Amino acid sequence: MKRIHIAISVQDIAASVADYSQRLGCKPCSMIDGEYALWRSDTVNFSIRQTGEAAGVLRHLGWEDPDAIAFSKDVDVNGIEWEKFHAEDQANEINAIWPQANYYPLHP
Repeated sequence: MKRIHIAISVQDIAASVADYSQRLGCKPCSMIDGEYALWRSDTVNFSIRQTGEAAGVLRHLGWEDPDAIAFSKDVDVNGIEWEKFHAEDQANEINAIWPQANYYPLHP
């Protein structure tokens, strides 16, 4: 099953994790204090990152797709970046940026 991927920039990871955990009804499956958090539900793959951009800025959209052979991205007619990836690709990217994350998706 495909999951929509939404990635936004935040100013305060801790406050954002508390807020989005309540909104999504679950805790993040991966979290790097002060930098990054990721939630995966049956329908959404949602990440936040403290990047220096204004809070609430859309970083990109995409699809977590179990049939994706490789990570890909393109830009839509409105200039929004869209990614397509397998959950393992995302885990590899997280672990490459933050080796201490030791993140592996629990379910595809």
